[in-house]
Amino acid sequence: MPSPVLRVCALYPDLMNIYADRGNLLLLQQRCAWRGLGFQLTGAGLGDAIDPAAHDLFYMGGGQDRDQALCAQDLVDTKRDALHTAVDRGAVVLGVCGGYQLLGHSYELGDEHLPGVGLLDLRTVRHDGPRLIGNVAIEVDLPGAGRRIVAGFENHGGRTHLASGQAPLGRVLKGHGNTGESGAEGAICGSVLGTYIHGPLLPKNAWLADWLTERALGLDEPLAPLDDGMEDAAHASAKAAAGL
Repeated sequence: MPSPVLRVCALYPDLMNIYADRGNLLLLQQRCAWRGLGFQLTGAGLGDAIDPAAHDLFYMGGGQDRDQALCAQDLVDTKRDALHTAVDRGAVVLGVCGGYQLLGHSYELGDEHLPGVGLLDLRTVRHDGPRLIGNVAIEVDLPGAGRRIVAGFENHGGRTHLASGQAPLGRVLKGHGNTGESGAEGAICGSVLGTYIHGPLLPKNAWLADWLTERALGLDEPLAPLDDGMEDAAHASAKAAAGL
């Protein structure tokens, strides 16, 4: 039987890629290679339609406000319906920082309104106060993974407000999170995850990369373990930087 292939679609990889967010894709690819799994990466930029059946995982990183504004309307016009269809069949969607904000309903930047795709029930507003910057650590409780720590770095001017029925991705242990006051960080709904954690996210939390891969491939059993000495050290360092 041929090995499974993880089919990843990177949304706006040329525009939504700050704070080394491309490292998340590189880690997914390398961990698949180490396990003998296939890996297929496709980019979808401005004006590109996406096939909801052709990808197992959709990823969108962070971007500057100008680049995020370029992507927002295009995301709604050319990709929103396909993303909803993909999620309905079980595909995973991961958004980081700006990508996370656009998974909600809207992002308000003063007089400018950026639409979102509505995969997460949240809204973001640019705040006049200081940016929320620094090392961050949160506690998450994911199906099949249990209670784990996600650690990294956050830097955002927006304040993301979750609707009453929207679950956060995790509980802030150190750092600011969605608003600096709510104690919540990120958001999750089924196979859709959003977070402000950069650093990049997955190299500092390799266990989360494996969890995403298992979900995206629909595996019944956990992936084969790897020698994660360096990955565990990176995770420990990120936690220590956050004060854990």
